[in-house]
Amino acid sequence: MANPRLRALTRWGKWAKKDWAIAAVGFTIILFALTLLFDSRNPTTPDLSAHDLVPLTLLHRAKATGALCLDGSLPGYHFQKGFGSGSNNWLLHIEGGGWCNSIETCNIRKRTALGSSNYMDRLVPFAGILSRQPSQNPDFYNWNIVKIRYCDGASLAGHPESEFKNGTKLFFRGQLIWEAIMSELLSLGLSKAKQALLSGCSAGGLATLIHCDDFRDHLPKDAIVKCLADAAPAGSDPHGYWRRCRLTIKECDSTQIGTLQGFRSSLLKALSKLEKDKEGGMFINSCFVHCQTWMAETWHSPNSPRINDKTIAESVGDWYFGRKPSKEIDCLTPAIPLAITWTSHEVYETCLEY
Repeated sequence: MANPRLRALTRWGKWAKKDWAIAAVGFTIILFALTLLFDSRNPTTPDLSAHDLVPLTLLHRAKATGALCLDGSLPGYHFQKGFGSGSNNWLLHIEGGGWCNSIETCNIRKRTALGSSNYMDRLVPFAGILSRQPSQNPDFYNWNIVKIRYCDGASLAGHPESEFKNGTKLFFRGQLIWEAIMSELLSLGLSKAKQALLSGCSAGGLATLIHCDDFRDHLPKDAIVKCLADAAPAGSDPHGYWRRCRLTIKECDSTQIGTLQGFRSSLLKALSKLEKDKEGGMFINSCFVHCQTWMAETWHSPNSPRINDKTIAESVGDWYFGRKPSKEIDCLTPAIPLAITWTSHEVYETCLEY
C-alpha cells in the first residue's frame, strides 16, 4: 500500500472528470490487454535496424516554472516531425515505469532514468505505434510523433504544494512537467492539430487517463482527439504474488486461473457501457504481456496477437478513423504461448485449452 503521506502528491480531479474522458473517446488495454484500433494489409517482421533513433530534447524553459524530475533535473521528450498527409496530425505517447510509493523508493528512483534525465538514453528507437515504417504502423507512421519521458514517479500528477520539507531533495512536479511539455508542443504546431491521439503504457496509461480531458481542451474544437491507455500498471500486484504466473501461464494454479476468469467477467461487465458506445473502442486479448502498443512485435507483425484476424494496430486504426466498429474481445481461456520468443517476452497468437 502506498505511503499515506504520498497520497496528496497526485491530483485526481481531472482523472474523475467525465469518467476518465470517455467523452473524449478513450480506450484502455488492461491485464488482458485492452487497446484501440487500425487497418493495414501486410504486416512485416520487425527489424530493429529499421527503427529510427530519435534524440532526447530537454525542456530548458521548464526550470523557470518548477517542472522538474524527481532529482531536480530537466524533463524531456523525443520528437519526430510529421510529413505529407500527417503533417498536421499528432501522436503523443507517455512512457510507463510504475511508481515510487515512499521516500525510500523515490530516493532510489531518482538515480535512474525514471527519476532523472541525467540517466536517460539520448537516442531511443521508435517502434510499434511510434514507428516510421508504413508496413509496421500504417495509420500513424507519418504523423508528428512524441514520446514523453516519465521521471516524476506519479504518472505526471505530482504538484509542489504537496512536497515534503524534511530535508529530502525530491521534486514531485509531474503536473508541472505535463503543463511544460504541452506548452512546448503547442508552440511546435500541436495547437493547430487536425487529428491527435494521446497514448501511454502502464503508468503512462494512467497518465493518459488523468490528462485526457486537459489534452482535448488545449486543441482546436474541430480536431479529432482521442486517448488510448495501454496495460494495467505493475502496481496491481504490489506483493508479487502473481509474478510466476504472469511470466509463465503454466505456473498459474487453478485458483489463479479462476481469479483471472473472474476478473475477465468483471472487466467485461464494467465495460458494458463502453461496448454500447458507438464511438468507443476496445481490444481485449488474453495475452500475458505487459504493454503492447510500443513494441513492433505486438503492435503489427506476423506474430502479433490477433482477435478475429485483426492486429492491435488494425483495430486501433478502425476505431480512431471510424472505419468500422472496433470492439474486439478474446476467448475465455488465457492464451498459451506458441513457442514464439523475443527478448524476455512471449507473444500469444490464439486461445488454446489450458
